[in-house]
Formats: sequence, structure tokens, C-alpha cells
Amino acid sequence: MEADLPVRPGLTIPGWELWTTTSRGGGPGGQHVNKTSSVVTIHWVPASSSALTPAMKARIAQKLSHRLTVAGELQARATQSRQQIANREEARERLAAMVR
Repeated sequence: MEADLPVRPGLTIPGWELWTTTSRGGGPGGQHVNKTSSVVTIHWVPASSSALTPAMKARIAQKLSHRLTVAGELQARATQSRQQIANREEARERLAAMVR
């Protein structure tokens, strides 16, 4: 389970609503890139979130419609670091920034 994600004062996404997936990075990077899953994608479904009011859910659906998957997931992906933990924190920050 993920830790709670503070978005702004008064708004925190509960950790149980978030989940992550990992995958291998592509491109140059030597053997490391071929054997470690360092790319992190964090997933969240705003429409079913207990952290948002109905008005907030509607605003996210409108403003971020181009970023929502067919299943209604909002995803943030981080690939910059070779370390999974650094990419996890980056993905969490990206998700919080999208919601802000």
C-alpha cells in the first residue's frame, strides 16, 4: 500500500486509493536498464476517490479528460532516475501537481 499523498493543505489522497506498477526502462543505459524495473507509474481513479467532493471530481474530469484512461485512471509516470525509489517519489509529485 502506498503512503497518503498530500496534494495541498486540506486535500490528501489516501494511500489505499493509489497503486503503482513498475517496468523496465528503454533506451541506452547499459546492462542495468535490461535487468531492473526502475520505471514507475502511479495510478489513481479520481471518480471513486473519497478525498474529493463531487464538484472537485467534475472539475478533474473536465480539466484532465485528456489524461484519463478509458477506465478513468489518472496516471503519472517517472523514468528519469535509475533508482526505483527516486522514480516513485517523482511520480507521486507529478500526480499531486496534476491534481493541483
